[in-house]
Amino acid sequence: MKRRTFVQRIGSILAVLGVAETEWLTMNNHYYQALAQPTPRKLALLIGINQYRKSSSLSGCLTDVELQKELLVHRFGFQAADILTLTEEQASREFIEAAFLDHLVKQAKPGDVVVFHFSGYGTQLPVESDTLQNALVTTDENQEPQDSQIANYLLEDTLLLLLRSLPTDHVIAVLDTSYTVPAINQPAGLKIRARQESPGTRLTATELDFRRQIKPQNPEFSPAVILSATSDPQQSAREILMSGFNAGLFTYALTRQLWQSTPATTIRVSLSHVASSIHQLGSKQQPKLLTKKNQQGVVTVENLLLDSHAGAEGTILAIEEDGKTVQVWLGGLPAQVLENYGANSRFTLATGEQLTLRSLMGLTAKAQFSKVTETIPLQVGQLIQETVRVLPHNLNLILALDTKLERIERVDATSAFASVGHISTVVAGEQPADYLFGKLPQTPSRYGLFTLDGELIPNTDGGVGEAVKVAAQRLSSKLSTLLAAKLWRLTENQGSSRLPVKVNLEVVNSISSQAVLQRGTTRTNTSETATKKSLPTPNPPLPIPIIPIGSRIQYRIQNLGDRPIYFMLLGLKNNRSAIAFYPWQTPQEPNNPENQPQLKQVVIAPHETVTLPQTTPTSGWVTSGPAYECEHQLIFSTAPFNATLEILDNAKYSTADQQPIATLINPLEVGQALLKDLHNSSAVKTETTTTATDSYVLDINNWASLNFSFQIA
Repeated sequence: MKRRTFVQRIGSILAVLGVAETEWLTMNNHYYQALAQPTPRKLALLIGINQYRKSSSLSGCLTDVELQKELLVHRFGFQAADILTLTEEQASREFIEAAFLDHLVKQAKPGDVVVFHFSGYGTQLPVESDTLQNALVTTDENQEPQDSQIANYLLEDTLLLLLRSLPTDHVIAVLDTSYTVPAINQPAGLKIRARQESPGTRLTATELDFRRQIKPQNPEFSPAVILSATSDPQQSAREILMSGFNAGLFTYALTRQLWQSTPATTIRVSLSHVASSIHQLGSKQQPKLLTKKNQQGVVTVENLLLDSHAGAEGTILAIEEDGKTVQVWLGGLPAQVLENYGANSRFTLATGEQLTLRSLMGLTAKAQFSKVTETIPLQVGQLIQETVRVLPHNLNLILALDTKLERIERVDATSAFASVGHISTVVAGEQPADYLFGKLPQTPSRYGLFTLDGELIPNTDGGVGEAVKVAAQRLSSKLSTLLAAKLWRLTENQGSSRLPVKVNLEVVNSISSQAVLQRGTTRTNTSETATKKSLPTPNPPLPIPIIPIGSRIQYRIQNLGDRPIYFMLLGLKNNRSAIAFYPWQTPQEPNNPENQPQLKQVVIAPHETVTLPQTTPTSGWVTSGPAYECEHQLIFSTAPFNATLEILDNAKYSTADQQPIATLINPLEVGQALLKDLHNSSAVKTETTTTATDSYVLDINNWASLNFSFQIA
């Protein structure tokens, strides 16, 4: 929308803001109910700002607006005309507040759905009695001609009042920003959406006047659900760089999760998945849900966004003249999968048509239908679901070289890591990467390996004065471990798998067990009938659960299908060491001294529930200290893991501890064997021999891969 057009449209709103406006805002629920339309309307106001005059530009805020708009239109049935976007210079404080009144408050009625989204810088500044308050940095920033230290920002508190002024209980706000800048200047792999204000900066008086005039509805009537990018004031909202686009880490993970959510999924459970995705993408940023405590476990995707569709990986955006080639949006794929998605991957429509991926650029792709029926014409907006995933055989771990390294250091690092094998190097911020190589902020003469948000991976820092080439060789085994984890993360398909399985992670004792995290596939033919018998849902989880040191944990696995399934567990501890489940079993001949424990396939029969490890009544793996982060990838297949188990057996791990989760001796070989097993179990006919020989081709009907991320503390 042009700036002049927008001013003409809403210019009268601020002019009349006063007694008449505030009285209108405080009308009671019964009046609004009388005016309610029989069919709920869906309204959205989306804000994104990349360009700022007073600070360095951000890169992903406009993509965030696009991600949200595509999700709302194609997944949740919003009309494009009911979505107002304000980007760059349009997103001034006055315009945002006026748009909220004109587009949302004036039009919304009880039962309607309202979505507000902001992506941009956040900050803190003193307001009234010098109390620091959170504020959203708008595009006009400091536009007081007489005083450059007068900040024209939108207070977070003002936004909360506006949200409570809406006459509907279907309200969701997404804030992809943060308010404090880290004290330590860490290596930079992900941009931070927070900035520090200069001393003496004060908020404009007009914002304070506007806030005083807002009279919200009864807070008990209008319980907005607010999804925040961070759960702690010291955390930073980050941006991720991917092939062809930048995006807010939180917005990408959230919209991707909502593409695949079912109507019954609670928002809090969705945030648990979002937190796991963010953790895999290299950040400790954890989202937060702000709503009434008694609602945190019951607010679902359906009662908030009124969605009735099944999950999807994307939608058709356009149909070309030949009627068989389409442009598709792939907002529902996991980030790590999207980055490595291969040509000849396949999707289906609800009507049964199949389409094959031909090329991919960012979030959009071109695909072709092998056969189009004349009775059911193709339409823009049809949802597509993954059926075959193609992944390349030869994958590298991409290492970003911190920009704080000297030029000669980057040259040496590029040469040194090239000799390690399976490692590619890029300059941080210029191309996508998996991890970061740089110097320790406290000791600039030492090199280390970092996650993309600048967190040093334990035990990867070298000695003072170490040469870059020596550091590269020292890190080679750890890089091999991280590449292995990249391989098994590429199998994640909880949203798209057609293999019906549900899993609880439980803390157990001699009396009972308590579920702390649940994962399960939902897009299955048996899901509706099996739900009544399935595992109980745990209490509303934290984004990343914390399990006390010394606890015993186990997995309770339910096979909801009519085929036996095979099980494998691989994982990472502290982003540093690989771990695996070793299913040792002793042959049933107790008196034979030659009996030695052997690795056995873990098979779960149809409609059977098992617990792992399968040991004594007081079962479970003991979580020993010190504190650490843990990530388990649970993979299920309709065929045995023959190659994977053979590699595990060759490692000759100690069998003293029966069925342990223990260190993985040869993680990269195991990761490659895992993909080979899933490829062999799929037996999908490929269109070209090149795909069959150079890629892993995985059938969504034959495997499920679920991620469990948690902390031991």
